[in-house]
Amino acid sequence: MHLPDGIIPINQAIIYWIIILVFIGFYFYKIRKTEDYKYRLISTAIFSAAVAVCSAISIPTPFGIPIHFFLIPLAVLILGPNNGVIVTFIALLVQALFLGMGGIVSLGANVFIMGIIISFVTFGFYKLFININKSLAVFIGTLTGIIFASICQMLIILISGSGNFEILTITLVHFYILVGIIEGFINIIIMSFIEKMKPEMLDLEKI
Repeated sequence: MHLPDGIIPINQAIIYWIIILVFIGFYFYKIRKTEDYKYRLISTAIFSAAVAVCSAISIPTPFGIPIHFFLIPLAVLILGPNNGVIVTFIALLVQALFLGMGGIVSLGANVFIMGIIISFVTFGFYKLFININKSLAVFIGTLTGIIFASICQMLIILISGSGNFEILTITLVHFYILVGIIEGFINIIIMSFIEKMKPEMLDLEKI
């Protein structure tokens, strides 16, 4: 889901950069007021490293288009949506600088898609369904976050004038629905494991 440099016009790329910088500034404003400041920073660093590795792994499919898992929804469910944005920013920055994935100009758009959209959609749907069933909330939150992100990426590419609607629909949305379903089930297992083995992790204030 990484957009490389050259896809988005510079004037559009600047807008996405401004948006994510506002979210990053808000994150640091909020985190300074938390009692678990140091523990949260450590958790953020761990998740950032995990996301950088996890989303860098390409998994081949029978259709010839590799897919990537995110791990961002899991970070959101444990730490909160604003934390998901900063985790995504750090992970994608590392990938752009050291792994040649994405780019610096397009970093704002990539964080907007994978950080802001995945984080807030995941958290919103999780909160919407949490009183019905916790596992269902985890699954739907993860799935919808990834689906909305794929739709957002498609729209950003269309706005930039760099893609065709039909081709993007075929190559993006269907594959990331599959990713969302798989990652949703994985997150149910992980969240259940954490709840049994280290429940205090789930008591962190969701920022």
